[in-house]
Amino acid sequence: MKEIKKEIVRHIGVISESTRGWQLELNMVRWDDGEPKLDLHVWSPDHEKCSTRGTFTREEAKALLRLLKKEV
Repeated sequence: MKEIKKEIVRHIGVISESTRGWQLELNMVRWDDGEPKLDLHVWSPDHEKCSTRGTFTREEAKALLRLLKKEV
């Protein structure tokens, strides 16, 4: 299986952090040499692994909205 290349072009902000140090982040990410895209993922502390995210607490939604307002 081919490894997916990822490059965080710009870190925008952290929405929340787990007790294990993984962070829900808003970033501009280039996937497989494509154009950078606004990206929302949970990242490991070393940014080597990420998992998807589809639900948000009320506080996480507020943090996401604050970051998006700064961005656009």
